[in-house]
Order: sequence, then C-alpha cells, then structure tokens
Amino acid sequence: MGNVIVKVDSGNVFWKDFVLGQRMRARSVPRRHAWRVLLAVIGAGLLGVGLSVGGAVEGEAFAAEPKPRLGMNLSGPADWNTELPFVDVFRLSRRWISQQEGQPWGKGPELDLDEHGWVKSLQPGCFAETLMCTIEGGHYPSGRYVVLYEGNGELQVRGAGKVVQQTPGRIEADVDSSKGALFLQLRQTDPADYVRNIRVIMPGFEDSFESLPFHPIFLDRWRGVACLRFMDWMETNNSPIKHWSDRPTPRTATFTEKGVPLEWMIDLCNHQQVDPWFCMPHMADDEYIRNFARMVRERLDPRLTVYVEYSNEVWNGTFQQNRWAAQEGMRLGFSDKPWEAAWRYTAYRSLQIFAIWEDVFGGRERLVRVLASQAANPAVSEQVLQFQDAYRHADALAVAPYISFNVPASGDGITAATVENWTLEQLMDHVETHSLPQAISWIRKQKAIADKFGVRLIAYEGGQHLVGVRGGENSEKMTDLFHQANRHQRMGLLYDRYYQAWEESGGELFCYFSSVSRWSKWGSWGILEYFDDDPARAPKFMSTMRWAKRWGQPVHLP
Repeated sequence: MGNVIVKVDSGNVFWKDFVLGQRMRARSVPRRHAWRVLLAVIGAGLLGVGLSVGGAVEGEAFAAEPKPRLGMNLSGPADWNTELPFVDVFRLSRRWISQQEGQPWGKGPELDLDEHGWVKSLQPGCFAETLMCTIEGGHYPSGRYVVLYEGNGELQVRGAGKVVQQTPGRIEADVDSSKGALFLQLRQTDPADYVRNIRVIMPGFEDSFESLPFHPIFLDRWRGVACLRFMDWMETNNSPIKHWSDRPTPRTATFTEKGVPLEWMIDLCNHQQVDPWFCMPHMADDEYIRNFARMVRERLDPRLTVYVEYSNEVWNGTFQQNRWAAQEGMRLGFSDKPWEAAWRYTAYRSLQIFAIWEDVFGGRERLVRVLASQAANPAVSEQVLQFQDAYRHADALAVAPYISFNVPASGDGITAATVENWTLEQLMDHVETHSLPQAISWIRKQKAIADKFGVRLIAYEGGQHLVGVRGGENSEKMTDLFHQANRHQRMGLLYDRYYQAWEESGGELFCYFSSVSRWSKWGSWGILEYFDDDPARAPKFMSTMRWAKRWGQPVHLP
C-alpha cells in the first residue's frame, strides 16, 4: 500500500510518493500539465494507493531524493589542447601569424582576413603561419596526415611534418609527433580565389571526418557522463561576443578565438546522448540569446535536457564579466558596492535569459535554470537567489566546492617557501586534514541555502585545486610536488571521500573540472593530462569514474 500527496502552488504541481522501503521522491511540472499528473495519481488511487490533494505555500517543494550524477567540463580549444577532440587538427590551430622575410618572428604587417579568418592576400616578401598540436612528448598521433584546401596558392608543412605528395587542393605529409608542433605556412594566395577551408586530417579519418568530426577516443572516454559543460568550449570567460553575428560558425577558420560553434556542441550531445550545459556570454544581447535557444530547440534531441547559466563565475573579480556586471548593476541602482551590484545583476540578467529560453522552448520542462555562486561564501548564494525572487524562477544553485590549497609566495599563512620543503606525505596530510574538510563544509552550507530556497544543489566545477597563487606559481619545486600529489593513490582515496560527502549532503549533478589538459604551474586541472594517458594509472580518473558507475552511469572504466 502506498500514499500519494499532490500539492499545487501558483506555478507548479509538486507530488511525492511513498512506497514502503523506498525514499521520498519529488517532481515539479508546469500547471498546464497538472491534469496529467492528477490523472496518473488518480489511476494509482484506483489501484489502492491513498490520495490527498491540498494547497501549498508558494515556492514550497518537497525534499527530493538526491540523484548524484557526473558531468564534465571539456577543456577549451587551443593549439596546446592535449585532449584532441577533433580529427581535423586545424580546428584548434593558432590564429594566423604574420611573417616577413628578414624580420623577427611574428613581426609581419597586419594580415588581410575575411570574415571567417582566412587570409585574402599577402604583401610582397610576406607569408602567414600557424601552429597545431603544440604538444611535447609525442602525445599526439604520428603518421600520414592529409591537408585539404580550396582556392589557389601555396601551402608548406613544417615542424613535425614533411610533405611526401602534393597536388592542387591536397597535401600528404608524414608527421612525427616526437619532433614537437606541426606548422603550416601560407606562402602564396590568389586574392581572386584565396586559400580557404583548410583541413588537416589525422591518419585514418579522411573518409569520415565530415560526417563525424570527433575523435573516437574522445567519444569513448566521455560516453556515459550525464552532462557536458561547454564553458571553456564557448570561451565564456572575458567573452567579447555581443551579437549573433559575432558567434563562431562551422565556417570559422579556427575555434581557438571565439570558441566551438554551437552546431558542433549540439551534434556532440546528440551523438553521445548527453545533456548540454551552455554559458551565455555576459554581454550577449537578447537576440543572441533567442537565436541560440532556437537553434538548440531545433537541433538538439528532444529527449535531452538543457542547463542554462549566465556566463561563468560572475562573482569572480578576476574575470571581465564580473566588472561588466558590477557596472551594469550599479547603473541600474542595485547597489553602490560593485561586488554586491555584480551579485544582484547576476540574478537580474539570469531571469531575463531564463525567460527567453522558456519562451523559445514553450515552457521549462527541458530546462535546468542555473544560478551560480561562490562555494566558499553562502552569503553570495543568498544574495543571488533572493534578489527579485530569482529562486522562484530557477531550478538549481550551482557552486564549485574545490578541494582547495592555494599557496602564495608571501603572506601571513602558509607560503610557497614552506610547502616546497614538505614531503609528498606532508602535503597529502594537509590536504586530507584541511582542504578536504573545508570543501565538505562548503558543500553542506550551500546545501542548506539551496534547501532554504527550494532549489537543487549542483556543482558547475569541482575536483582538486592545488596551485600556487600571487607568485607562488613560480616555485618549480612546489609545482612539481603538486603534480606528484595529483598522480598519487592517496588523491584517489581523497576523491572517494569527497564524492561520498557530496552524495550524503544531497548534491546532484557534479561537473568535474576538467577533462584532459596538460598540468603546469597554473594548476593540475585535467583529470588526465594527455589523450593517450592510461586511465588505470590516474587515481583521480579512476575514483571519479567508479563513483559515476556506482550511480548507474555507463561510463568508461578500464
């Protein structure tokens, strides 16, 4: 025997069911679909399940059963990207560099580019050059690469590549990745039919790159994750995009300036059957938001859910989006304090963006409307959620509860001079006794805020955060110690406890930061360092995937 309780407020129908031995569940559906829920519940009543219907205070929701799931932040497009998501490596090439014979590297005249970034003409004695796969240690495929292009001109392959066959519009080059980066030089181009649509295809993918541009290793690695957050793929931080015409498209020469086109992000999600998380550029106008939402509605598999967030870390003063929001918030009279104005503008602009998405999608059934905040500061979360009753129009509070240890070169606390003389065990002890408990405390406090306002708690980013700051990053000895810690089995054990605390606190989607990226003095963010890493030798990866698999995700686990 079970009982079903339905409560109706001004915008939703909440229902929960209890069956002996199971936990409470909660759902929310728009009022216009309430009759479907009621019919289903009445049907349950006819089967002997008790039914009661009553009113609830507006905004009241039931405590939903936590459903932890793993999402992933994909590493951003760059010529040094070690994830190698695309089989056409030119898509991650550096912006064209102007060269002039007899002058220092990169000191040629300004290049004449078309709207897609292709060189339309060259001045006498000048050429254009770009780099791809600037990856050390041979961590990208060697073999026979195929260069395809349209137009009339002369292309030369340099660096790790050596031309073995060449005809108009096609070059075959043998590439030895142990020799470093791959260079492509544009030596001549016909202004009436300039060289364009250049593609540099990895070995074995010439026949398939147009129908499936993603590398199979990349696809296999992230098959089964619940969500892909495209913050870095969209070049969200400090984005210059304002208008729909500013966006990257599949015809854009390289994706390393404005980001990966929306069409490709949608195609990836459809292929993987994974929910997308999009970050709307902080200066984007309403037309951009509407056209973006419309393309997603038209092209994304209707079975998938869309996470929508205004920019990224608008609370974070290191980003231009914070300064923009502060200025706009003060202009609108939200506060005379720039930090507070930025928090409130985040809520204000988020609600406008959510409304546009809801209008385009004809409702919010397929949307998760995300309000993001600073994990270490619950007061910021309260400010964002309560300003103009933003929580009533949002679904989730998102934070980044990193296992943090940020070490400056100088100051009153622990400095790089101290840490660089620690043993690896001393460092891991500190992370275990200080950094991990701090992260768990943030999670619990933020969950209390989320519960107070009746929204879900999710993580837009998370993982370890061991890094030098304010000059500390220049300590090579400390950086090496941090890298050792990220390879150590104890880090995997710490992750086990970290994820356990997340699920026990009631956290839901957890988007790890980040997928595959080379570690440096700026941080060890990648859950793997290179596309050809052995995952079984990466404790961070193994712990994360075990956790996801335990919750039923069909992730790749060696």
